[in-house]
Amino acid sequence: MKLDVLKLDGGKAGSVDLNDDLFGLDPRADILHRVVRWQRAKAQAGTHSTLTRAEVSYSTKKIYRQKGTGGARHGSRKAPIFRKGGVVKGPTPRSHAHDLPKKVRALGLRHALSAKAKAGELIILDTLTMAEAKTAILAKQAKELGWKRVLIIDGVAVDQGFALAARNIEGIDVLPTMGANVYDILKRDQLVITKAGLEALEARLK
Repeated sequence: MKLDVLKLDGGKAGSVDLNDDLFGLDPRADILHRVVRWQRAKAQAGTHSTLTRAEVSYSTKKIYRQKGTGGARHGSRKAPIFRKGGVVKGPTPRSHAHDLPKKVRALGLRHALSAKAKAGELIILDTLTMAEAKTAILAKQAKELGWKRVLIIDGVAVDQGFALAARNIEGIDVLPTMGANVYDILKRDQLVITKAGLEALEARLK
């Protein structure tokens, strides 16, 4: 697959041949689903918690005498049937993460890149270097390029000037190559990859 390489000012900077192993696959929803589910489960805090009968704060004194009241026998207000009593088998803090083979994760990233290429939502950028790294200038350029909800993937390290300029622009997210992931790629309308990012992705997924 061949794509034009664009500049930040909208001009062309030649073309590039995309690797079919990364951008020419037929996207599989089942693999993408597995990887996204693994990512979201790993990110889940898992801090939900309830107090058990042993943990609620209440007096341990017998609430009333055993016999003669005409009511049921009880020994503690901590019992689950009372208000503010302990919860039976409630959630406790735990990790929701589960294992996923590295090969499946890498395959998921390839399918995510291919999905963007197939949908025509992939843009190849020459470089992120700006003559004057200012938010107002970048916002104007992004508007002219039609960027609304984009993920930009740079090389091993993100250009610092561009990162500072893009920091306060809603809808523009910038990641280094090692930060590229299936969830972030799929939830954006457009994927922008620099030439340096292309080389780093090919090296990462070879």
